[in-house]
Amino acid sequence: MPHEAADQTAVRIAAELRALGVRTGGLLLVHSSLSSLGRVPGGPETVVRGLFGALGHEGTLLLPALSYESVNARHPFFDVRRTPSCIGAIPEYFRLRLGTLRSQHPTHSVCGIGALAAAVLGEHHLDHTPCGEHSPFRRVRDLGGQILFLGCGLRPNTSMHGVEELAETPYLFGGDVTYRVVRADGSAFDLTCRRHAFAGWRQKYDRVQRLLTEGVELKQGRVLAAECFLLEAAALWERALRAMQSNPYYFVERETTPDDPHEEAP
Repeated sequence: MPHEAADQTAVRIAAELRALGVRTGGLLLVHSSLSSLGRVPGGPETVVRGLFGALGHEGTLLLPALSYESVNARHPFFDVRRTPSCIGAIPEYFRLRLGTLRSQHPTHSVCGIGALAAAVLGEHHLDHTPCGEHSPFRRVRDLGGQILFLGCGLRPNTSMHGVEELAETPYLFGGDVTYRVVRADGSAFDLTCRRHAFAGWRQKYDRVQRLLTEGVELKQGRVLAAECFLLEAAALWERALRAMQSNPYYFVERETTPDDPHEEAP
């Protein structure tokens, strides 16, 4: 019975994702909250199976595997095989799942499985910023992909960092850090990268909802108990970049108290 319940839930997740607008055979970047979905028999594996069910065999699934909590200027070491992600249960489960690939970036890596995974992830180490031209975030835009926010709202949107890099917003960057990066085969290299700082600024990426056409570029619905948003990546980048070029501070606001948490990356 437990296996039957997990199977049925995965089928339901897939059906609800397709109804939301996830494209079969597509490229999908997912931000997620497991707890928002309610009780999920089989946990993260059921969610991943549901995502694959919506995408089909020709699709590609990506989840960020950000590691900025443990990889930083004080500890500039990243092992693509062993460094955990710090953004929730589903991404960390997916990172450890058999067959998952991971991009070689110390703080803003992405994991993936599927037809385009190797091509999308394979050159991230060539960037000297977290979300540069070789990053999976930019590739999702260039390849006509979608971004799914599975129960986490619109704020944890790492692609917005890529837009901020293009716009060269004045609040974005801190100094350079040289990281030691260990590849999957155990070999290592040094990567000097400009880190994201956001000193004194709070991210307000949910403002992008004002800029996108509802029902076309942004779709909203439910998957199990979770409120979800599905965005067309190209439209997100285009509209957000235009807004930042007009007002570099469009997607941030000043932190109002010294006790506000530093909200660096997701």
